[in-house]
Amino acid sequence: MMKSKHQFRVLMACVALGMAPAAMAQKWEFGGGVGGSFYTSRDATNGTQTAKAGLKTDIASSLWLVNNNHDRWGGEFGFDYQRGDFKLERSGTEATFGAESYALRYDFLYHFRNRESRVRPFVAAGAGIKVYRGSGTETAVQPLSQFAFLTKTNELKPLVSLGAGVKWQIAKSLQFRVEVHDYMTPFPKQVIAPNAGTKLDGWLNNIVPMVGISYLF
Repeated sequence: MMKSKHQFRVLMACVALGMAPAAMAQKWEFGGGVGGSFYTSRDATNGTQTAKAGLKTDIASSLWLVNNNHDRWGGEFGFDYQRGDFKLERSGTEATFGAESYALRYDFLYHFRNRESRVRPFVAAGAGIKVYRGSGTETAVQPLSQFAFLTKTNELKPLVSLGAGVKWQIAKSLQFRVEVHDYMTPFPKQVIAPNAGTKLDGWLNNIVPMVGISYLF
């Protein structure tokens, strides 16, 4: 009888030890990061002349809340804020206009290692909305206005998000994160408004490399 009790206690201890890593694996991440914001440009074509239209390189920041209920899959709610002036460029002439953007998105995350791993590479894909906001001062005369007008307007666009990165657990409840995302939207033709006869179409790619810290709970 004593031997049976001892075996039962050993078995329960082994079960408890086996469950310990799962109990320690936090299911939520809340964090934020900073990085750079780099945009592609599009051609604004009027007759035989062409100018480059887009947004200038500047800073980016994000806040995120991640649910890690599954071993390798997760879901992330993200809020992104970016600076980046609107711009037109042609033959050494540049027109700029103060601007910023905000985005709300939801990404599905797939981690290549389970929740107990200290290093977790991941990929992300999702969608959301992005607001482009002109914040500069409009003037009567703007360089390159034959192609487009840079305006003090708000414009809402659908957003597609693709990304990849790595998470490192640096303490029991802290995680360091490095990632790069491509946030894609149709070109915002209300804030960078084509002039009559100007063709300006396509999508903008917004490449954002970022580092951040997450709190695990």
